[in-house]
Amino acid sequence: MAKDGEKGGGWGEFIWNPRTREFMGRTATSWGLILLFYLVFYIFLAGMFALTMYVMLQTLDDHKPTWQDRLSTPGLMIRPKPETLEIIYNIHRTESWDMHTTALDRFLADYNNSVQMEKSDECVPDQYFKQDDSGDVKNNPKRSCQFNRTILESCSGLEDRYYGFQDGKPCIIIKLNRVIGMLPGRDGQAPFITCGAKPPLADRQLRLPPKKEDTEKVGEMVYFPPNGTFNLMYYPYYGKKAQVNYSQPLVAVKFLNITTNEDINIECKINANNIPPGSERDKFAGRVSFKLRINTHTD
Repeated sequence: MAKDGEKGGGWGEFIWNPRTREFMGRTATSWGLILLFYLVFYIFLAGMFALTMYVMLQTLDDHKPTWQDRLSTPGLMIRPKPETLEIIYNIHRTESWDMHTTALDRFLADYNNSVQMEKSDECVPDQYFKQDDSGDVKNNPKRSCQFNRTILESCSGLEDRYYGFQDGKPCIIIKLNRVIGMLPGRDGQAPFITCGAKPPLADRQLRLPPKKEDTEKVGEMVYFPPNGTFNLMYYPYYGKKAQVNYSQPLVAVKFLNITTNEDINIECKINANNIPPGSERDKFAGRVSFKLRINTHTD
């Protein structure tokens, strides 16, 4: 029978065996070889990853995406932009609409004539402002066309600093989302905005027009620029890096005699001969809907 002193040393001997000079079952040479193997292995993996990333980055253009996965119908958005797309205010309570006019002031600051003259060019209206590259020579940075806020006339905030809110004739500004390379019109026909009463869901699915009483509640509207047009000279858009001074064209709609003290559901949409109508599944594709309520009670 083996004596107790001849038995294995258990965990203590496994961690360090003084007789074989092994640490956790391996000699120093064994540990050195296995660490060297993993060092070389992970350096190889890191090199492969770096080479793959380098090759992939060589195929990318800093100024234009190689591939674009986009909707066929660009989105619309309004300013001012409340979180719930509900603009509700009382003409007798300045605090209820002051935030909207302040938001419009901030939004239109970059459209001041002095700013636009400094950073953008006067372009030829009614035709695309194409700035193609010459082979491998990139035509960057690309120039941009001026959009002066004076184009919005009584909705510019210059003639009326309150944008009609204090008179119950508010201005709503609409912009078309930027899409690189989009040409939103065919045969020289520019896209334009139309607004009106929003039909109920069942009527929209059947493509029925708004009811007469709903249309009458919206009342008369006027658009700036005339006819609510997005001029072709602001297209195509070449991207944020390639066209750093680009200013989106805007359309303002002013409601002249909308019914007060009632919730009015309004829908504005883009009309173009080469942009398909948006889907009902995406309420911002080619259209934007919002609720407008103007209260006139003094109490």
